[in-house]
Amino acid sequence: MLLHFFKYQGTGNDFILVDNRKNNFALSTEQIKKLCDRRFGIGADGLMLLNSKPGYDFDMKYFNADGKEGSMCGNGGRCMTKFAYHLGIHRNKYKFFAADGIHESEIDLDGIVSLKMKDVKTIKKFHSDFIVDTGSPHYIKMVNDVLDMDIYKKGHDIRYSKEFEEEGINVNFVEQTSEQEKIIVRTYERGVEDETFSCGTGVTAAALVCFHNENGFNEVEVKTLGGVLTVEFDKVDETRFQNIWLCGPAEKSFEGNVEIDKSE
Repeated sequence: MLLHFFKYQGTGNDFILVDNRKNNFALSTEQIKKLCDRRFGIGADGLMLLNSKPGYDFDMKYFNADGKEGSMCGNGGRCMTKFAYHLGIHRNKYKFFAADGIHESEIDLDGIVSLKMKDVKTIKKFHSDFIVDTGSPHYIKMVNDVLDMDIYKKGHDIRYSKEFEEEGINVNFVEQTSEQEKIIVRTYERGVEDETFSCGTGVTAAALVCFHNENGFNEVEVKTLGGVLTVEFDKVDETRFQNIWLCGPAEKSFEGNVEIDKSE
């Protein structure tokens, strides 16, 4: 089977995208895992199908690099929005369906893609750290030397600890800079089982935990290994947030064709 694919990235978080509006493709776990392999496949942090869905501009079906269907992916949603635009789906504001429900997104004149995230109803304390669900579950640990850390080892240890081994959790290490509204985030992602250059839902969770400004509309600038994202939000109270937007670049890298082994 010949698969025509597109490769997109949002601050280094990269994805294989497939236009599946005609419902031509049903990929197996092993096929997706092989396509995402960086040595034996195309290479990506995940694969997404852009499907049709009545009442929506598109449906986003996301699979982790291990081939298993995943939860919400923030950078993936932003890349899917730019992909939809390039496919000829032009909207002032998009409405699409994803694993955690309905999302809105938009593209500004500079090509920056903004994605509305789900409301956050609670931030849970876990010992001296935090757990936040922003469409995917995230563990937030504040540190002082994030750029010098062994993220794979420390993230792997938390992700596979007895509390999280079965369900899995994404682990974010966050450094507060001298400027209160600027943070640095590095993330170990479940499903990829390694550090990624950026994680949209993780960046969002980290920004909410690091909230400081008590007045009006709020914005946090987040530096990742792959670039800079901005998280904007309204605060309801100390643990509840709404009108959350994840903003940043999303770009096409290349496209091509790959032969899929039907036996896998």
